[in-house]
Amino acid sequence: MRRISRITVAGAATASLALALSACGGTSTSASSSDSKGDKGLAIAYDVGGKGDQSFNDAAYAGLEQAKKEFQYDTADVEPTEGETDADKEQRLVSLAKQGYNPVIGVGYAYATAVKGAAEKFPDTTFGIVDDSTVESKNVADLVFSEEQASYLAGVAAAKSTKTNTVGFVGGVDIPLIHKFQAGFEQGVEDTSGGKVKVLSQYLTQTAEEGGFSSPDKGKSAAEGQIEKKADVVYAAAGLSGQGVIEAAAANKVWAIGVDSDQYKQEALAKYKDYILTSAMKDVAKAVYNLAQSVEDGKPGTGIVRGDLKTGEVSLSNSNPKFADDTELQDAIKTAKEKIISGEIKVKSS
Repeated sequence: MRRISRITVAGAATASLALALSACGGTSTSASSSDSKGDKGLAIAYDVGGKGDQSFNDAAYAGLEQAKKEFQYDTADVEPTEGETDADKEQRLVSLAKQGYNPVIGVGYAYATAVKGAAEKFPDTTFGIVDDSTVESKNVADLVFSEEQASYLAGVAAAKSTKTNTVGFVGGVDIPLIHKFQAGFEQGVEDTSGGKVKVLSQYLTQTAEEGGFSSPDKGKSAAEGQIEKKADVVYAAAGLSGQGVIEAAAANKVWAIGVDSDQYKQEALAKYKDYILTSAMKDVAKAVYNLAQSVEDGKPGTGIVRGDLKTGEVSLSNSNPKFADDTELQDAIKTAKEKIISGEIKVKSS
């Protein structure tokens, strides 16, 4: 366990932290004092889109807030910068480790190279990376999810809810991670409809640098195009860009399916919530908190840590009453979930 008692250090400690981080992205740190190196708590570095995406990054922040409240320690969360390199990301993680934060988590696959480099420089610090399983260092936890399983259930929901027999999928960036969402969704639609429902699929960009995860206007345009082709349920796996998909769905009075967080409950999306059927969630908050807990307990998590339907770390939200109260739909989802967990249904990931 960490020491409970702390020696208060004057504002210079906070100033030095701010200075160290200012060169590699904005920061929002917690308490203004801490004692020696190694006595601080969880720090996270956000993915593209930053805090406020109502999705992936905000879920990580929720995990940080839970750890901060429970463990009563200093935390830090740092924003990305436009056009940054792997070296910039590594510098950001190194700055946090130098200040004594432990664990330090890179939120998103783009941090793979940076996490590996920082972990080599600070072997006594536990690092984490969300959505990447390639780092495989002795002091790194690869926090990954079976997104295809939740997406399969989203496909079941879409196939059961469509009236036009056409649904849509919008992916933020054309990469293997997002292919998992598409593959699971398409399989769920196919299995549920017997091939009667068509899936229109589109990716917004080829690279994250082009704004695929951070451009609501791109998401809105893509969704509008699919809706014009009669899609009446549109599923987005596109980070901040997904807000544009939801906006387009609401404007055209069709269903949207959210992703990562329960987007029906997101304040920024409140005016659209009546058109958010459900969300394919992955509990990034729990994964982030659990890594902090492992460090706090003196047994740091390492290696690949996977969340799936069986562990409860991927799921469908039930917040919209029209979704939750649809008995036929809920029965279909329950049956599919049980078959995935038992292995009777094997969900594709590409």
